[in-house]
Amino acid sequence: MSALRIKKGSSSHSAYDLRSTYGDTVERHTLAVTVMNEPGVLARVIGLFSGRGYNIESLTVAEVDHEGHKSRITIVTSGTPQVIVQIKAQLGRIIPVLEVHDLTAEGPSVERELGLFKVAGKGEQRVEALRLADIFRASVVDTTLQSFVFELTGTPEKIDAFADLMRPLGLVEVARTGVAALSRGDH
Repeated sequence: MSALRIKKGSSSHSAYDLRSTYGDTVERHTLAVTVMNEPGVLARVIGLFSGRGYNIESLTVAEVDHEGHKSRITIVTSGTPQVIVQIKAQLGRIIPVLEVHDLTAEGPSVERELGLFKVAGKGEQRVEALRLADIFRASVVDTTLQSFVFELTGTPEKIDAFADLMRPLGLVEVARTGVAALSRGDH
């Protein structure tokens, strides 16, 4: 009698095909969460992430509707597709949460971040820092004889690239706002 050469879970006709429909690659997603602006809402949203061991790469919060008392929380997180689905479902179950949108999955979106960079240097390093700032379209918002503070708005990758170039020129301190994002188009 010959042995059957069927791999476990390989047949689409089997009731025991237990392969996950999700991949196991880690993806970065931007979530836009509209919530009621009331005390404790942000703590509950953040508690969901920390309680389940999910990482938050970026977080921005602001009231977007003063009359309706609504705020928007923009969260950049990463995980497997299954984890992202789970995060969205769990966010949707929190009572003051009104809407959850996955801007990464829903189509094209615009992401921007603001960064402030303090660069200390003298002589040629100062000149080079100003030249690079001009290339990146960064603004000088403060200057002393020993340092500059540059303001730069752009994608997170642009902010990272500018910081990397400023490090050898005397980068002292960086402050970043986190990602603000909107979906493109009329919806």
